[in-house]
Amino acid sequence: MSYPHRPVLVNQVVRALLTTPDGIYVDGTAGTGGHSEAVGKALGAKGRLLCLDRDPESLRICRERLSFLGERVALVKGNYAATHEILRDFGIDAVDGLLLDLGMSSHQLEESGRGFSFARDEPLDMRMDPNNGMTAEQLINGSSTRELEKILREFGEEKRAKAIAKRIVQKRPISSSLQLADLIAAAVPRSRRARKHPATRTFQALRIAVNQELEHLKVFLENAPSLILTGGRLAVLSYHSLEDRMVKQAMTDWERGCVCPPDFPECRCGKRPLFRRLQKKGIKPGPEEIAQNPRARSAILRVSERI
Repeated sequence: MSYPHRPVLVNQVVRALLTTPDGIYVDGTAGTGGHSEAVGKALGAKGRLLCLDRDPESLRICRERLSFLGERVALVKGNYAATHEILRDFGIDAVDGLLLDLGMSSHQLEESGRGFSFARDEPLDMRMDPNNGMTAEQLINGSSTRELEKILREFGEEKRAKAIAKRIVQKRPISSSLQLADLIAAAVPRSRRARKHPATRTFQALRIAVNQELEHLKVFLENAPSLILTGGRLAVLSYHSLEDRMVKQAMTDWERGCVCPPDFPECRCGKRPLFRRLQKKGIKPGPEEIAQNPRARSAILRVSERI
């Protein structure tokens, strides 16, 4: 059976993540199960896999896809930011490997009907969990110009945030993805348009705001060191600079030892390195993978090992 979404850097993820085939592994953003399936096939007879996702429809597909693992896999509707709580519910203190893929799945973009993409006209929902939280429609119709400008500038790194925010407020109410994309295009002079659609950064910013993505990543990174066994690994796939900076900074901080001033005769802070990065610059898809899957072009994989 064919499944939606082509996982990115799947072979590299499996090689980096699996340190022991009979270990316990967590896919914190299982989606439709692309990476989980590859990890599951590499597990030994005693290996276990725990899959988390907020999207109930994606989790349904993932459950079907991973049925070959039987009792060795458990699927939970939950947010990866609560991984520490979910592991505790399963009686697990720490795991051998933890994976996050912070990108959107093809299924969500093309088939969810939630307005993640401006390639088709859909209601402006943008929630990963369609049963929880504020929709993008509620956000853009209920926020002030200044609030919208801040969202677009901080979460989308949109240089024309002010002009777009003003245009949105002028044209409200807005209820569909194409309606929003068209008014953004009208707010950006053709001479200043890049190769990307002018609405790309706005859609990214709204999705991040609606799903509180950066807040959840921050919470996860604060808890991650305590979730991984010595010798175990954390692998994170990110797709834009905001997420990647957070992941890179956390992994760099975990790698540092003593932070006492250099004139101290001896260490008084007691800080010791927690992780070592497998590659300082991260791993990116090659030309062949990008040709087969253009959405992979912005991906970067960072991996750290607990020491």
